[in-house]
Amino acid sequence: MPSPVAEIPAAPSDLAAEHFARRLSLETDCWDVQDSMKSGAADFVLLDVRGPAAYAAGHAPGAINLPHGKITARRMEEWEEGTLFVVYCAGPHCNGADRAAWRLARLGRPVKLMIGGMTGWADEGFAVATGNESS
Repeated sequence: MPSPVAEIPAAPSDLAAEHFARRLSLETDCWDVQDSMKSGAADFVLLDVRGPAAYAAGHAPGAINLPHGKITARRMEEWEEGTLFVVYCAGPHCNGADRAAWRLARLGRPVKLMIGGMTGWADEGFAVATGNESS
């Protein structure tokens, strides 16, 4: 009798490759964001989509605070069309980043969700900025 892992056979490799490519087109992780920001290779705008108090208490260095409810076509005019946005919220227990990503996608803006949010950021041991100004 197969284990619970092998009970359902793995997908064919081409299907698995397509699935994971699709996921990676929608998500990124804390390590890749931090590494890009730290090395100066960030070709995206990092948005902390939590409220101002949560942002001030601790956020990823370089993140801009833009609560998901304030993502509007008018506000997004600050950035060129085609700008890639990476959004995060508190962590896996919070759907604020999903709401932000949904709003950005509906506005025709490229977007990825930083999986793990601030919980993942802290789990990785990355530096945390405080205050109301983006660092």
